[in-house]
Amino acid sequence: MAITLNNGFNMPVIGLGVWRMEGKSIKHLLTSAIKIGYRHFDCAAHYKNEAEVGEALKEAFETGLVKREDIFITTKIWNSDHGHVLEACKDSLKKLQLEYLDLYLVHFPIASNHTGVGTTRSAINEEGMLDIDTTVSLETTWHAMEELVSLGLVRSIGISNYNILLTRDCLAYSKVKPAVNQIETHPYFQRESLVKFCQKHDICVTAHTPLGGGVANTDLFGSVSCLDDPVLKGLAEKHKKTVAQVVLQWGIQRNIVVIPKSSKIERLQENFQVFDFELTKEDMELIKSLDRKYRTNQPAKSWAIDIYE
Repeated sequence: MAITLNNGFNMPVIGLGVWRMEGKSIKHLLTSAIKIGYRHFDCAAHYKNEAEVGEALKEAFETGLVKREDIFITTKIWNSDHGHVLEACKDSLKKLQLEYLDLYLVHFPIASNHTGVGTTRSAINEEGMLDIDTTVSLETTWHAMEELVSLGLVRSIGISNYNILLTRDCLAYSKVKPAVNQIETHPYFQRESLVKFCQKHDICVTAHTPLGGGVANTDLFGSVSCLDDPVLKGLAEKHKKTVAQVVLQWGIQRNIVVIPKSSKIERLQENFQVFDFELTKEDMELIKSLDRKYRTNQPAKSWAIDIYE
């Protein structure tokens, strides 16, 4: 099952995020995911495992497990490389051992001072805050992203963690329209206005935190997961599914691409088994009532600035 992007390319509605996957386990996890049926993998330079993902993909292609044209690969440019888009993209391609990317995203709508292509460090100034680069605008970054499409290095380009106003600005200055906006959205943080705005303007919404972040965000940010919500547990019991499966199906029925992350094979299988049931209109309305406007991803904890203000 796939969503057709505004440039005609198809993007599978469920993918696997590789954030926090450790190098030694990546080959086994990606191989297992491909065997389960995953054809969409979400990477980022900042995850610092592109080289390991590249080795796993190379082996999968060489052994005939899957063809390159059947796989959708996303990666992202980090804040510190906004002034070096071409070099950063080529660095990711080299590590991933690919000739082109299916989707390249601006990871966050902020440029920080350059620390060396591909190093993806967040330079902190003497005040303990992210060292913001005031010489590179988001418009400049976007036009450099557009050049990647012209060069054939990237099929689609998009944005990530952009709000409505930043998305509107991107639409105003773009020659190549963003195909995707990857954002945090889950039952406790539904962001209906942003989702509707993007979809109205034919920008596909991808949920990078479709399950509310789970244990990973609890560990990093001390957040609460929606997977413990009694209403969602009730719906899971009703449909004889897990809470995670109900939440993923809810996202898919909102016409959102979901990229849950897991390093457990049984979870990979479980997360992919969401195409054999549907939530009713009443179910969807019930989940809609759970919105707390509760963000779980909080980079301000390490950057000492709130980029969402």
